[in-house]
Amino acid sequence: MSEDNDLALEMLLAIMDGQESGIAAARQLFKERKAKNYDIEKISWVPKQGDKGPYEQSDDVNNHNHKELLKDLAAHKGKMTIGQFFVWTFQNGSTIGRKKRSF
Repeated sequence: MSEDNDLALEMLLAIMDGQESGIAAARQLFKERKAKNYDIEKISWVPKQGDKGPYEQSDDVNNHNHKELLKDLAAHKGKMTIGQFFVWTFQNGSTIGRKKRSF
């Protein structure tokens, strides 16, 4: 019976470790979402065609959301993924591009 109790205790501890890890990941996601004070859907996007296919571009520099996204992009070395979009900064530093990710 002692071996069964040891196994049950090991299994319970493994479950608790998994829950702890999941909670930590959820907290981090919440902090990241909360820290973003912009909405990329409130930025004016213009459809474009590039060498690698269609994408959208924004020069909406007077828009608060555009400015905040530029700051976030700068913190991520000019490119990152937001939801279903890959987002990047053009060389001029004020134009933003976005392209739907292919899964």
